[in-house]
Amino acid sequence: MEELMLKIDNVTKQYRLGQIGGTTLKAELQRLSAKLHKREDPYHAIGMPVQEKNEKFLALKGVSIEVKKGERVGIIGHNGAGKSTLLKLISRVTGPTSGTISLNGRVASMLEVGTGFHGELTGRENIYMNGAILGMTKKEIDSKIEQIIDFSEVRQFIDTPVKRYSSGMYVKLAFSVAAHLDSEIMIMDEVLAVGDMAFQKKCLDKMNDVSRQQGRTILYVSHNMNTIRQLCDRVVVLDKGLVIFDGGVEEGIETYLHVHDDSSVSFDFQTPERDKWKFELEMLGIDFIDRATNRIARGEDLDFVLHCKANADVRDLFFRAEVFSASGNIVGAAFSDKSIAAKKGESVDIVMTLPTEHLAPGRFFCAAVLYRGNSYGAQRFSDRVDPAFTFELQNREDDELVWLQQQWGNVRLDDIRIRDIRTMG
Repeated sequence: MEELMLKIDNVTKQYRLGQIGGTTLKAELQRLSAKLHKREDPYHAIGMPVQEKNEKFLALKGVSIEVKKGERVGIIGHNGAGKSTLLKLISRVTGPTSGTISLNGRVASMLEVGTGFHGELTGRENIYMNGAILGMTKKEIDSKIEQIIDFSEVRQFIDTPVKRYSSGMYVKLAFSVAAHLDSEIMIMDEVLAVGDMAFQKKCLDKMNDVSRQQGRTILYVSHNMNTIRQLCDRVVVLDKGLVIFDGGVEEGIETYLHVHDDSSVSFDFQTPERDKWKFELEMLGIDFIDRATNRIARGEDLDFVLHCKANADVRDLFFRAEVFSASGNIVGAAFSDKSIAAKKGESVDIVMTLPTEHLAPGRFFCAAVLYRGNSYGAQRFSDRVDPAFTFELQNREDDELVWLQQQWGNVRLDDIRIRDIRTMG
């Protein structure tokens, strides 16, 4: 019988919303003053629901999963489904409200950029610290440290405090540590999306390698269905804290893609899974404008408003919508034509238009990104939600010809110019 590495038995996790302030003491005092004088919360985002004090939120509702040695399990689901909460419970970052989690081996996890690193320590010192946490001796870490540094591609900065690292450098070093130090279970959250494409491929190849050759068990969370297909041999689909599918990869992806066929026109990013994000300009949600459904006709523009909260004074920020097909392939990206500015504490509503003229009929998922660029083309995230919203593009009723079929691709290129037609006879 195959060895059982992880057993999750009827696990629930309940959060009590509004109990811990996520802002400064000054902001909390201003909120208290407003409440005493029966005024509106000065930090409440326009158009977003008010959370009642002591309101309870059940992030996981009786989840049961068993994972055997060497399995590569993809955990997928939309925002708020409970994926990151589940990984935090498995990693012992927090405990379940009820139920049990049994682990057979050491866990190396990468839940978000910088997890497990101390900002004041250098990259090299953080490698030794992570190894010590896993119970490895200094001699064991010494034998692997050169492999870790080489794989991470940050050798030049390995003796620099990691607080000076970019998010991409963080991810490269953190993944390299998790992949090379001795652990029986690897847990990877969405963070690989921060790295460049070449490094993502390198990471996927490494995870395949350690799973097949070393028998390591891998739990992998991603919204990119192509990486799920490349890495995983099993998929668990979560929705609203429940396991709604556990089985084959293609069947799981199909289930995931049709979970929210509810024509939503409003998308809330304020879930417990996003409490960790405290970026300069924090995205709170998106609402489509003047639409009762997310189905739109070919050629129509998609108008929407992005609700944000400024956690600091910001200027020269830009917005990017990354468009993915239903199968998880990147289709393209649309960029804001103007920059965004706001002062700390302000609520900001940004009205935008996404053109759909060149897209094929079908279902699309979009990631929302706020970023700052420089003259060299480099970008730094202010916030990112993936997926942020979804829409379905349909042929118009007055289309006399088949305009474009999905199997030809997701994008219609500009027309081919016929420069000449020559006949002979």
